[in-house]
Amino acid sequence: MQQEPGSRVGDTGGEVAERVRQVIVAVGVSQREFARRIVMDPSKLSRSLSGARRFTVAELARVADTGDVDAAWLLGSGEPSSGEPSSGARAAVRPRRTATAAPAEGGRPLQIVRETVRLIAERGFHAVRVADIAEACETSTAAIHYHFPGRDDLLEAAVRWCMDEDTARRAARTAEAADVADELRQLIELQTPHTRQRRRQWSVWLDLWAEAARSTVVGGLHVEYYRQWRATVADVIRRGVAEGTFRPVDPEAAALTLTALIDGLASQVLATTPGEPGTSADDMQRALLAHVDTTLAAH
Repeated sequence: MQQEPGSRVGDTGGEVAERVRQVIVAVGVSQREFARRIVMDPSKLSRSLSGARRFTVAELARVADTGDVDAAWLLGSGEPSSGEPSSGARAAVRPRRTATAAPAEGGRPLQIVRETVRLIAERGFHAVRVADIAEACETSTAAIHYHFPGRDDLLEAAVRWCMDEDTARRAARTAEAADVADELRQLIELQTPHTRQRRRQWSVWLDLWAEAARSTVVGGLHVEYYRQWRATVADVIRRGVAEGTFRPVDPEAAALTLTALIDGLASQVLATTPGEPGTSADDMQRALLAHVDTTLAAH
């Protein structure tokens, strides 16, 4: 695999796509989950597997790392007679890990993205260098560029990872809710930066808002995330209206208003140092619950 990481790989006969399918089957997860693990848009993975789109070298590097196979085997070189990935070509097609480095949890691509998100939260996107990410991952800048050729690729991956993590937490939390009113309370709780981890997530989101105004790709992801979030809230409100828990309001309009209130309050919370005078996470949660009680609850 000697091409540039961002270049497209030819796959006239669909052999590369077929090998990627074999990797997904061997990993034992759904196609969507595999896309999450390689930090790739599920629709792009689907189009690449169907032949409508060609994989990039960097994407195949992430597939190889996540599936623990040779990148050369994905391209059809050095294929063993048994049909299983060979073990000799990996070092030649992607950077070696140091002898003392432990395997990254979830694979190198996810480790890179997790550390990128952490550093963005601490320093801001434009203050984070590839060298900083490489140091945090105990690897080389070449390894970072091999999986994510440029800063835009890293930013897109970071946004996508944050979206996936938030969606997974949202699904898990609402599945445990007792009723629709509790579902809405759980959604509000998830968006309230009570913990250090949630403050970090909001710090990343605030940094990415500015990038969304400048980047078409990140802007598209930003729009998609909010579309999904508002659809989730609107669905809860719609069900609450149908059963009489909430007033007969327009679910989409109510979801838009609640989202705007959450975003505005969260920015005030993050501008306040914990323990100092200002808007606290508790203040935010009380204000949001009061808004729900005043405008939605059917008394």
